[in-house]
This record gives sequence, C-alpha cells and structure tokens, in this order.
Amino acid sequence: MSDKPHITPVPGAGAGLADEDAERIGPDGLVADERPETDELLGDDWIALSDPDMSELEQQLVQAALGGSRLTHGPMVARFESSFAQWLGRKHAVSVSSGTLGVLLALRALGIGPGDEVIASPHGWHQVAQAITLAGATVVFSDINYWSGCLDPVRAESRITPRTKAILAGNVNGHPAAWSALRELADGHRLALIEDSTEAIGSLYKGRKVGRFGDVAVFDFSQPSALCCGEGAMVVTDDDRLAIELRYLRQRSVKDRNSISVGARVPLQAGISELTAALGVAQLARIDDILARRKEIEAIYLAEMNSFEGIKPPYIGPDVDLVHWMVWVVHLGTRFTASARKQIVEDLASEHIEAAPYCKPLHQQFFYQQQGWQRGQLPLAERIGDRALALPFHAHLDADEIHFLVSTLKDTATNVGAGAAIY
Repeated sequence: MSDKPHITPVPGAGAGLADEDAERIGPDGLVADERPETDELLGDDWIALSDPDMSELEQQLVQAALGGSRLTHGPMVARFESSFAQWLGRKHAVSVSSGTLGVLLALRALGIGPGDEVIASPHGWHQVAQAITLAGATVVFSDINYWSGCLDPVRAESRITPRTKAILAGNVNGHPAAWSALRELADGHRLALIEDSTEAIGSLYKGRKVGRFGDVAVFDFSQPSALCCGEGAMVVTDDDRLAIELRYLRQRSVKDRNSISVGARVPLQAGISELTAALGVAQLARIDDILARRKEIEAIYLAEMNSFEGIKPPYIGPDVDLVHWMVWVVHLGTRFTASARKQIVEDLASEHIEAAPYCKPLHQQFFYQQQGWQRGQLPLAERIGDRALALPFHAHLDADEIHFLVSTLKDTATNVGAGAAIY
C-alpha cells in the first residue's frame, strides 16, 4: 500500500495555475502526491538548513538561570528585555513565547478585533499574519513587490476600506520593507503600522535597524533566526500605553492575584522562561559576531553562485543599507513548476542536503480558500511561492560544503528543468 497521503482536490484551489500543478492543491496546501514536510531529526552527515550558533556563554547563562529560585518571568527575562530595547534603540521590549502571539497581543493592545480589517502579505516563512485571524479580525491580503518579497505599499493602498485599522508589513527573509512609503500610507489613512521583523534582525534601512519603523514591531527567536533561543519572541514599541497593555495581556502577574480588576481583559499565558531568556541574553551579547560570521557565509555563496549560469545575486532595494538574510533563497525560473521544485528538494535530500520551499502563500491554504481567496488573485506572491527555494545558511557552514551543495543544486536544476536557467 502506498504511504503517500490521499488528497481530495478543492474546487477552484488550483485556478490560474499555468502548469501541471493546476487543480492538484489539496486542503492541506500540498500539491497532489507531495509528501508533507516532517520534523524528523537529520543525521550528523547532513548539511542542515539551519544550525544555531551557540557558545560557552549560552551554557554559562543557562546554568545561572537554573541556579536561580525562579524559572518563570524572573531577572533573566527582565535583563533580556532591557538589553534588547537598548540594543535596538526602542523604549520598551516585551518578551513573548512566539512571533504569532506577539502580533496577536499587539492587535489586542491596539484594540483591533472582530469587525476590523488588517492588510497583510500572504508571503513569508513564519506566517505570523495568522495572528489577524486569531484576533478575530479579517485579514485582507495584498500582493508583494516581486523583487524584495515585501508588501507593496501601492497595492496595499488599493485594499484600504473604512474597516481597515492596521497594516502588517514584514521584513521578508531579512530584507527591509519600503518603510518610508508604508509610514506615509499608514499616517495618511490613520492606520496602525505593525512591523513584522520575525525574519530579520540587524538589517538597516536608511541607517536604522529593522524593528524601529512600526508603531509596534515583533521579532521571533525560533529557528532559523540568527538570534536563536529555540522559541520566544520580542514585541517592541516606544508607546508607554501600548507597553503597559502588552505586559498586561501577556500573562497574569503574581501581584494581580488579589486585584479586583483582574479579568477586565483576559490575558494570555504567553511569557518566556528564564532559560529561554538566558539564551537570548547570551545571543544578543554575541549578535554582532554572529551576523559577521553569516556575512562570511554569504560571501562564499555569492562566489559560488557566480559560476551558476542564469542566476542573479540577491536583490537589495532602494534605501536599504544592509541585509542580513534569514536563509539563503534562490528563485527558480519560470519554466520550473512547484512540482519541479519538489523534485529538486528531494534530489538535494538524497545527497543529505536539507532544503525547503521558501513559503506556501497563506491565501492558497485551505482555511483562507474557504473564505473565498483563490489562486490567481495575488500573482506575484504565487510566483515566488511556487519557485523560491531555501538553502542552508548558518555559521557552521564551510566553503567545501557550500561548493558541494551549489554544485548539486546546479546538476539537479539542469536535469529537472531540462537546461532552464534559474534566477
């Protein structure tokens, strides 16, 4: 008996597909016969997609946290928050358990919920736009800038209605969004601007670090983030009122046990542990070195990719001073299909190289299809969603490994694409 999952096509789910994948996308968002991704552990002989950069400092601070009297919301959490706010240059930093919950708390703190609309891109690795649905608001997807992968301000403006209350825009794969235009758009329509920086840390836009452009911004510290704690996130803002509300909504405080106001607004249990914070403190102390090492890996990739006919270097947009990529992404050419990319991923896996589709656009996933979103409505996000391929990118790679994986990619792309160039 075949171990492949049975997929019942959803009417209209494949509308607009220009290749053999048409009408073959199922309720789970997978192309028919596509095996779902797993979280199986890779062997030591694999070149992993991500590998956290840890040192003795992380071990020492975790041991210090273990020796304390509190493992929940203790001094290490406070230290991580204050250090992160200072490093970023924002007034407040509130730690939470995930980027999705960070955006959910931000929406609740802003008073956004049922009956409200939030404009967002369907494109991204962490897919934190799902928080809009969790908040009870309506997500209004808007297409991206094809080159940067970030929300297009011009297209976003066309989605604004009287019910629109906020714009959620991301620094996709480390590349800053067009923040000047987004700020002007949000201010002109009196909308909150939420910065999704779950895929970016350390990148610079007009000389300022990402995370400083939204009324509130959210970072994520799960893999494959450069600052990696295994889990956790940070919500930052300069607004005192928002910070107070974020801390209230994050979790019930011990001091609130006997407060008659408890229950006026129901908080979540969304804090991080002292152990997670200890990792964060150590990673933040080393973040400049971590990012510098990743830049060395980027230089090796660029040198190897120069010999790859048809491939273009990563795009750097106007007003962007520096990009720290989350993963290394290549874009397959228009002759490639989603199924061809799947074959490339499998071919790389046969050589013990971990790779993955960069994202599955949210509007193509079953939950949002049930709300009326269809293939063909956001063609740029779909085009990248079909063909973007994430390759290993972390500090532990060396030149020989990168040479091997790029050579393997070149061979399999040539075989699968019948000579088609990638770009």
